[in-house]
Amino acid sequence: MKATINDVAKQAGVSIKTVSRVMNNEASVRQSTRDKVQEVVAQLNYKPNLAARNLAGTKSYSVAYIYDNPNAYYIIDMQKGILSACKKQGFELLIHPCDSKDKDITEEVINMIKQSRIAGLVLTPPLSEMPDFVKALLDLDVKIVRIMSGDVAPDDLCPCVMVNDREAAQTITQHLIDLGHTDIAFIAGDAHHMSTIERYKGYRIALKESNIAFDESLLIEGEYSFDSGVSGAKQLMKPKGKGTRPTAIFSCNDEIAAGALFAARLMGVSIPDKLSIVGFENSPFSRQTWPKLTTADQPNNQIAEDATNLLLGLVRKQKNLVTVSQYVPKLIVRDSSATPIDNKTAVV
Repeated sequence: MKATINDVAKQAGVSIKTVSRVMNNEASVRQSTRDKVQEVVAQLNYKPNLAARNLAGTKSYSVAYIYDNPNAYYIIDMQKGILSACKKQGFELLIHPCDSKDKDITEEVINMIKQSRIAGLVLTPPLSEMPDFVKALLDLDVKIVRIMSGDVAPDDLCPCVMVNDREAAQTITQHLIDLGHTDIAFIAGDAHHMSTIERYKGYRIALKESNIAFDESLLIEGEYSFDSGVSGAKQLMKPKGKGTRPTAIFSCNDEIAAGALFAARLMGVSIPDKLSIVGFENSPFSRQTWPKLTTADQPNNQIAEDATNLLLGLVRKQKNLVTVSQYVPKLIVRDSSATPIDNKTAVV
């Protein structure tokens, strides 16, 4: 028979209210009492009925993840990280996909918040990068934590977890330069994502610091998709005499890079001897290609969990919270990047 909160209170020798405080992770419970209750909870395998708890009082125990992103792996990692934090702290997770370009997006999300009695929201790009949208939600007295691209928060609307795409992109581009590449192409992601802008900035900074002239013919506008990588690589690797052919391609994410690699191999271009291809994020795409992709490790699962822990701290009015934190994705070198074969021959 399923254990109840009464069973936990009786066996632990405490009141039902004390058990509730422990399950809600409230700071007012002594550590010895907390340990005793948690031990009984584990013994009885007690699982609180979160839906009933939400209905029973005025306090909400649900948070929402609202997103608009075509990258399935990104979404899955975010969901895992958010759910991990929610489970540890006794909250439920509501997942709400949407279209950030919809003219009624603000009204849609406001209605969802009111109907679902949400305590807080985790926002990811591009929704987290829409200040008017964020302000409208904050007017509902709901807590928000944003995951954003950049090294510093763009405003003080609400707490942020920042991802320093610019520094990571600069490191990846420098890796290609150090291998001997000077004709380095850039296939962009969606233009309305700040990550695209920041990664492009890092690419341009690396070129400038190495005194490599920027070649506009090597810049391809795109979106965060496999097909964008395919079409971008085909455009870049067209016959000689029609613009500079790159010896390396910086793809704005691993999905684009996988598409570029696929197209290059169809065209008979040897990877990495004739063309190096790098991605970004270290998603499963980077490990499912052949050769495996050099990329930047962006720990989306941990980023999401940290953002959610911060959100739940705000909901519980915890003190001394660090309201802005930063991640810098780290370079992972794999087999898709190497010294250009012509440079190797010249050295020999």
